Amino acid sequence: MIDSHTHLSSCAPDDAQLVAAAREAGVRRILTVGMDEETWPLALAAADAFDEVYAALGRHPNMASGFDDAALEQLRTLAAHPKCRAIGETGLDFFRDTTPRADQERAFHAQIELAREVDKPLVIHTRAADDDTIATLRERADGVTVIMHCFSMPDRLDECLAQGWWISFAGNVTYKANAELAAAAARVPADRLLVETDAPYLTAQAVRKERNQPAYVVHTAQFLAERRDETYAELEAAVERNAATVFGW
Repeated sequence: MIDSHTHLSSCAPDDAQLVAAAREAGVRRILTVGMDEETWPLALAAADAFDEVYAALGRHPNMASGFDDAALEQLRTLAAHPKCRAIGETGLDFFRDTTPRADQERAFHAQIELAREVDKPLVIHTRAADDDTIATLRERADGVTVIMHCFSMPDRLDECLAQGWWISFAGNVTYKANAELAAAAARVPADRLLVETDAPYLTAQAVRKERNQPAYVVHTAQFLAERRDETYAELEAAVERNAATVFGW
């Protein structure tokens, strides 16, 4: 199994214990995400330290204030690291009003172009901004490999699939309140599906009392396999193959 999106620097315990637990659970690859200048080096350090860990680097929309040419140049330089396999997470988040929309859009647009420039996939965060996020990607991201991280808009699934985007599900798909999302997960073609934890957030229902970590991606994967009427081994093979295609590991 793979964890296509986690935040090791925000998780507990330390990276070595998290990776060991994931390894024991059968998790073969982990993509840890750096969301700003402080966490970019931490993500790369984890990728350097562990064979199964890779990094995605971007400026999260809630941290987009102050994103300028200097920040973009730093991101471009770090993205050249051989174990950086994606740009992001980036996108739009209008749920909180801590970051002006103009700042979010400027950072989003720049990271779309950077992903195209360095030929790496783009990891998308969207919250309370689905119309604008989809419109921006349609307008600007043609030819870019797009991953809809922590997919949460079941009513827009067909649009996303029609654009050729990858669909990644986190632990919230297992929650009883998200029946529509679970139904959407059952419809995603096997060759477009990814699974993630978004740890330390969104722990799967089976272990929801616990703080999330990469090892727990297996619980979300098991839920998806059951909803899709597949064996765990079938789903595991599909998502491992997809992740290898997207991230080139």
